[in-house]
Amino acid sequence: MTLYNKWLADFKKHFILYVPLSIILQSCLGSISIFYLTELPYSTSSFIRVTLCTIVCMFYNASIMAQLKKQWVFNLLIISLVTNILLIATYPL
Repeated sequence: MTLYNKWLADFKKHFILYVPLSIILQSCLGSISIFYLTELPYSTSSFIRVTLCTIVCMFYNASIMAQLKKQWVFNLLIISLVTNILLIATYPL
């Protein structure tokens, strides 16, 4: 069993517990990402990055509110977290 399948099974089993925690986690990570992105000088690239961050965070929140399948919610959580981590990691020092 892969790590993804283990995490997915645990997420499905404790879905009600993980939903509030995951909303807080991805919202905090998204806001940190937006904070760093707004410090960059205005350009088309920074605008696209802010838009991308907002879209992936909204998709995850909307998937919970729309009561999509648990696997969809889990996949959107991973996409949201990875996207925001990549946006923070590519911030120029």
